[in-house]
Amino acid sequence: MAAITTQRARLALALALVADAIQLGAFPIFALGAASPWNDVLDVAMAVAMLALLGWHWAFLPSFVAELVPLVSLVPTWTAAVLIVARGHLGPGAPEVSVVPPAGARPAAPAALPPGRPPSRPPEP
Repeated sequence: MAAITTQRARLALALALVADAIQLGAFPIFALGAASPWNDVLDVAMAVAMLALLGWHWAFLPSFVAELVPLVSLVPTWTAAVLIVARGHLGPGAPEVSVVPPAGARPAAPAALPPGRPPSRPPEP
């Protein structure tokens, strides 16, 4: 599989947006999840297209499974999966996802302590 290029990532995002828009726009046809053959055809086609464009990634598995559940299939899971897989490959002007802690939030404790150092308690307020 070739590396993810900006062109492939943008094409995958466009296909995901169109697929999710079709599922929302044709709500009565796609709302039944796995019980709808149209939903199944669209989801298998999207899975094949995403694998061809971006290669295998774990983010595609929950998207595919969620599309089988009635009404959950209306959530734009293909778009979310492509944004996860193609982050950093969409080129300039692409949306960036960042997590900003709330004002006044305490910094997180380190994930691991150096060997031989006991954990310390935070100071009492």
